[in-house]
Amino acid sequence: MKPLILMLCLGLLASCQQNTSETESEKVPPAPTPTDFMNELWYKNTLIYSVDVEVFQDSDGNGIGDFTGLTQRLDYLKQLGVGTIWLAPFQPTPNRDDGYDIADFYGVDPNLGTPQDFDKFIRQANQQGIRVMMDLVTNHTSDQHPWFRQARQRTDSPYRSWYVWAKERPEKWNKGMVFPGVQQAIWTFDKQAGEYYYHRFYDFQPDLNMQNPAVQREMRKIVRYWLDKGVAGFRVDAVPFLIEIADANFDPEKPSHQFDIITQLHQYIQWHKRDAILLGEANVDPKEQEPYFGKDGQNMQMMFNFFANQHLFYALATAETASLKKALNETKAIPPTAQWAQFLRNHDEIDLGRLSDSERSKVYAKFGPDTTMQLYDRGIRRRLAPMLGDPRLIELAYSLLFSLPSMPVIRYGEEIGMGDDLTLQERLSVRTPMQWSTSTNAGFSTGTKMVRPVISQGPYGYSKVNVATQRSDSASLLNRVSRFARLRKQCPEIGLGAWKVLDTKSDHVLAIQYNWQGRTLVIVHNFSPEPQQCAINATTKGQRKLVNLLDNQSSAVGATGIYTAQLPAYGYTWYRLSS
Repeated sequence: MKPLILMLCLGLLASCQQNTSETESEKVPPAPTPTDFMNELWYKNTLIYSVDVEVFQDSDGNGIGDFTGLTQRLDYLKQLGVGTIWLAPFQPTPNRDDGYDIADFYGVDPNLGTPQDFDKFIRQANQQGIRVMMDLVTNHTSDQHPWFRQARQRTDSPYRSWYVWAKERPEKWNKGMVFPGVQQAIWTFDKQAGEYYYHRFYDFQPDLNMQNPAVQREMRKIVRYWLDKGVAGFRVDAVPFLIEIADANFDPEKPSHQFDIITQLHQYIQWHKRDAILLGEANVDPKEQEPYFGKDGQNMQMMFNFFANQHLFYALATAETASLKKALNETKAIPPTAQWAQFLRNHDEIDLGRLSDSERSKVYAKFGPDTTMQLYDRGIRRRLAPMLGDPRLIELAYSLLFSLPSMPVIRYGEEIGMGDDLTLQERLSVRTPMQWSTSTNAGFSTGTKMVRPVISQGPYGYSKVNVATQRSDSASLLNRVSRFARLRKQCPEIGLGAWKVLDTKSDHVLAIQYNWQGRTLVIVHNFSPEPQQCAINATTKGQRKLVNLLDNQSSAVGATGIYTAQLPAYGYTWYRLSS
């Protein structure tokens, strides 16, 4: 670990050399110790749980989830094995984009509680040993934000330059939309302003001009505010769009990016809170990933591995592992202090945009054959359980989630196999209220009108799929996921070790070997609905025995160092090598 600690030392020294004009009154932080450095790598070995407060737990019967309700469920999250909660946007909002249209970056939406409720939640989560991250959505604002309302009033407004304007409609006004098929343009004429304003997303979400130093300072103030509230890090929304250099003449299909915005943000949060992190939402090609992490890890500590995720779903759909193996290897070269975040389902559609047309068609045919299940000409808007269907395949997927070279992220409700509501618009299909029990409204609320309909019909209705029922069933998905979470914590090799994809001599089997501080893991998955035999050549000096961590049975490895494993349909095994 010495090279890793040295790199962290150098990184922190660099951050201490930043311009501190905004924090002159602060004392220089004490010199970090080796223990501090290891604590700062907490994100290497945690389980992140993605929560939308308004649909998680209602405490007062008004049909809307709130922070008091979330606080009441901390024991459940602790028992599940959650180490970090990631909060979807919870600030005041007109709520036209499920909270991502923020009207006040410094407040708590009154529908979700008070600032005191938020403070109590943070305090009690920390007492449970659970960190809290939040969405940082500074790529755009709501058009109801005071900044935009002032910017549109007159050209000499100090907030005019906080947004991106054009006197004439740009040539590529209808190119580069984030939501094709739903969104019609990225430039919209504003009658009050008399000009066109830029918006990568919906027309009620004008983009902030991140090239403006005043906007960058405001973003740092927002970050400082929430760090002081006890937040442990930020999931940075839409990073490529946040840092793109946009003006009336730029090409939205070939944008340039200002990466030092991320570097400065990283330095700023590290200066104020040494172990705070940035988790980037950046769906980029592996050839473009380096500047997002930073060559020496000086930018984002983590990013979602969208590229591997798309090939993972291709492997789940076809039982062919070649492209997944290739995707894992192509995203392998990251700084030692960095980490990928892997997921099965997030709060958006399953994005398949980086697959070939042929590959995407195969995934559609298996998991989203009806056009009502598809979205934006690139993705699927279904939850995992109804999409995969076969309980064996679902279990395989979760074993993969916890054993891939990454940090696992689970979306609320996925741990019990919640379903989707395809009658809801766009991505709202996977954003229905949490199903706690068989009582009214799934135990989510005692109210009569819900913020969003609870799934009540069919095989995924709350009478059949809920936390209470699964808690009492040792073979339930909830209990299996909890066991995977405990197993993952017992295997720090996955988060901290070096890894490689092994040659299994099978097109259907993925095997990954991890090595860390003299310990070795080999984790094997069969993507096929048929039993498979594969060869494992993973022994190191003095290690001639494979111990199955799932049943504690051991198998000897012959003199050749090759072990032949027999895997059932959708079977998987976690081995630790020993002498």
